[in-house]
Amino acid sequence: MNASAKFWDKTAEGYSRQPIADEAAYQKKLQVTREYFQPSMNVLEFGCGTGSTAIAHAPYVQHIRAIDFSSNMIAIAKAKADAQNIQNVTFEQASIDELSVPDSTYDAVLGLNVLHLLENKEAAIAKVYNMLQPGGVFITSTVCMGDTMAWFKLIAPIGKALGFFPLVKVFTIKDLEKSLTDAGFAIDYQWQAGDYKSSIGKAEIMFIVAKKAA
Repeated sequence: MNASAKFWDKTAEGYSRQPIADEAAYQKKLQVTREYFQPSMNVLEFGCGTGSTAIAHAPYVQHIRAIDFSSNMIAIAKAKADAQNIQNVTFEQASIDELSVPDSTYDAVLGLNVLHLLENKEAAIAKVYNMLQPGGVFITSTVCMGDTMAWFKLIAPIGKALGFFPLVKVFTIKDLEKSLTDAGFAIDYQWQAGDYKSSIGKAEIMFIVAKKAA
């Protein structure tokens, strides 16, 4: 198990009890996402955490495969789904890096609050592009620290080594946009969904729907 997985395993229970920081923004993201859904769709969510968003979207699609590399996060997600009798969401412990599926498998892929926590977001985005059906969408909400907290690059490795926080990558909004378009996506919808606020600073959260050519 890598250090980041250990970090999220340790924090899973507390994370599951945290209230949504911005309920209005969260509801808007759900609404916009559902505008791209159809009842026949097969969806992947990677970095699903404790499963709240996958469960919320379950009535709007045929099936959601939701993965996270934290076993404790997945255990909580499964318990939530069982409690609500959700039948069309499959939770499993896995990372986007190790996931292997045929090309054109999914109609939509969700990567919410996760791209800045990956070692190589470009590799993940390229993999998502290949997983999607032509005309499919990749929906992401991403913390972009590079525009307001570029200095965090200097302390992120130290904090990770000491176990204070997981792997965190610092990049700008334009960096994120370029990563998506370089992979072949066209940005279909974009919204600055408020700020990520912490004790050490504030960063912008970008919500993007990127579409693969039909």
